[in-house]
Amino acid sequence: MRITDEVALDCAQEAAGQLRYEIEAAFSLGLPNTPMAGAAISLISGNFITARPVGIVDGVDFKHTGLVRKIDAVAIRRAIDTGSLVMLSPFGFSHTGEAFNLSMEDVATSAAIALQADKLIFVTEVRGILQAIVQDPVQADALEAQHHNDPDAEIDQELALLDAKRLLASLPNPTEPTDTAFYLQHAVKASEGGVERVHIIPFKVDGALLMEVFTHDGVGTMIVDEKLESLREATPDDVGGILQLIEPFEQDGTLVKRSRTEIERDVAQYTVIEHDGVIFGCAALYPYPEAGTAEMAALTISPSVQGQGDGERILKRIEQRARAMGLQTLFVLTTRTMHWFNKRGFAPVDPDWLPEARKRSYKWDRRSQVLVKHLK
Repeated sequence: MRITDEVALDCAQEAAGQLRYEIEAAFSLGLPNTPMAGAAISLISGNFITARPVGIVDGVDFKHTGLVRKIDAVAIRRAIDTGSLVMLSPFGFSHTGEAFNLSMEDVATSAAIALQADKLIFVTEVRGILQAIVQDPVQADALEAQHHNDPDAEIDQELALLDAKRLLASLPNPTEPTDTAFYLQHAVKASEGGVERVHIIPFKVDGALLMEVFTHDGVGTMIVDEKLESLREATPDDVGGILQLIEPFEQDGTLVKRSRTEIERDVAQYTVIEHDGVIFGCAALYPYPEAGTAEMAALTISPSVQGQGDGERILKRIEQRARAMGLQTLFVLTTRTMHWFNKRGFAPVDPDWLPEARKRSYKWDRRSQVLVKHLK
């Protein structure tokens, strides 16, 4: 945490004022034949943040460095309801009128919790949470140094809050913004405070914000609290729920019929989405390690919740499981949902592409299309 003396406070206020001027100017653009033509975006800022001093910690006086005491969520919502954007600066004010220099992470986290935001997005110096660190947090420092500038290092695209908390507890205290725990600690705090989705994305990637929000895989890491709803691997207790879910799709020919014995035998291969004790989504992963690939089978979402992105969530989890096995590709067989898979990176191949073991059980009379996705 930085110490803010009188000179530093003046410099920070001057820089914030200049930055506010530039942001307001950018939102005021409106030339014809440009993306901002006719936008008429209103930008509002104000004393929405009440702050308190950090004070003296371990004998060190932090002077004008502060922490968020309260966010005026009512006033912010009122401004948003008028169609305006609200811009919060890294400054807060005490009841005595003193100004305090705040960290942008503290401001963002506190505001998201106060507003019970659907999303909080950190645009950061890091690409996200490295999969290698999630798998081996004890070696976090060495792995950060090893993969810091490695564009091919795998990012954990989705991290459950419980897993994020376990990871944070095993990491050393952060000292730099590039440390894994630096943004993760704020993401965990926001998620615990009721923010449904917290994203950590890189500012170095052009269009990162748009890609994270509007594409299937995104570009960073999303921390999500699953609470009543859980995305997990199936257990023997789930066999009845899986059967009940897939039965209508077997009857109309969308899925190949599977017996209870088959599902009981293969239950460990299934991933399910459960909400308050009811399974409403599932898929199975059958690996063929000798061919470096795996089949995703029986992807099913209950008709009552289709269109809410649960199919994509299961697909992501299946992809993560396949990557963890060291597999290079994932394939599906389908007769009706080719377009859904095409939009998510799958491409058609000839059935002869299938691994020999799978080719022997391929039903040629069913004429299922084989679609393959390369795992990055």
